[in-house]
Amino acid sequence: MGGDKVARRSQHTLWHWATPQAEAILATRDLGAILRFHRAVHGMNQSELGQVLGYDKTYISLLELGKRSLDDLGSRRHIAESLRLPPHVLGVTDPADTDHRAMLQFGESTVRLAEIARQSGHASEAVAELWPLIARLEARVEDGHTEREALHLLGRARVGLGVALGNVLPEERLSTAARWTGKSVDIARYFGDPTFTSYVLRMHGNELRKARLHGAAVDRLRHAVALAPNQEARAAALPLLARAAGTLRNQPLFDRVMQETDRLVDETEHTSLFNPYALHEIRLRGLISTGRIDVAIQRVEQGSPAPTTTVAPQWRVIELITVSQVRMAANDYCGAAQSLLTAVDEAGRQRLPHQLQRILRAAGNRLPEISEAADHALDRIRQELAA
Repeated sequence: MGGDKVARRSQHTLWHWATPQAEAILATRDLGAILRFHRAVHGMNQSELGQVLGYDKTYISLLELGKRSLDDLGSRRHIAESLRLPPHVLGVTDPADTDHRAMLQFGESTVRLAEIARQSGHASEAVAELWPLIARLEARVEDGHTEREALHLLGRARVGLGVALGNVLPEERLSTAARWTGKSVDIARYFGDPTFTSYVLRMHGNELRKARLHGAAVDRLRHAVALAPNQEARAAALPLLARAAGTLRNQPLFDRVMQETDRLVDETEHTSLFNPYALHEIRLRGLISTGRIDVAIQRVEQGSPAPTTTVAPQWRVIELITVSQVRMAANDYCGAAQSLLTAVDEAGRQRLPHQLQRILRAAGNRLPEISEAADHALDRIRQELAA
């Protein structure tokens, strides 16, 4: 119990400027209120705070009561540095603080552009953009500067990096992607924002599924759905939960989730994931996993729905592989080979090693020429990663 208290106290100390309460207090620029908040978070009395700042207890009391003011920039900078505050909060503007605020503005753009790049089939570019941003943000956190906006940006950047890595890494290294998304879970839980927490949990859950940690994936994704504050957030999480439930061969859960997606698809704006085209592939894969091949064959024979919105390029590859699996189950090896050959070309061009490994499993010994082509494409990507 003592160890748990120490751990909680350590985390609270590290992120004490990232809470909504701290954000509100910092916005007032009231030095007395800031000092009182710092003491409350750290469990300090005025004498102990005075030791940290180099002032006596009486002076700290006067500052907190607003009976003394600090007008010189040197003293304000000293307090900001001692309390790990952004200097501009106390009216001090210096090059380092200006650079930090510029980094936050640049970082917001970087995270947005990286997501666009990933959804456009350029996950490697997203990784290259996010690495340096995360390194700078983590260095600031390690230095004790943990403003709310910086931690929030760090959480989103880590998720973006993990998801992008989940596209470009082969299966044996997908746990790395899950670790990166998982690094944002504590930040999300600390903030207590349902929208942000639901977002982080759904992205982390999907990477856990890809890393074959199926039970943990379903747990995170169910939590993401439960926390979703509106229909749009539920629509973002439900397809991922359906995929995880199917992979886990949990037929009742899979069917319940797909029923809700069918209801929401007519009520919610379509996205690159939540649309009839993507949901068709998710349904096919779940039907295969839960042993309902005949139903999957019937749906393939009916054809794929036309895209109703822009679909990420990798979804075409994903759908081709799944359809080929259904065709082979129906003994249509010619149709399966045509789908897989197109999938090999696309997966190689987009550098999707995980999908090439799915192709290898789908082709197996029955379509050796497809297996050979996929193996060669996978080797080229592995050589690029090694370099």
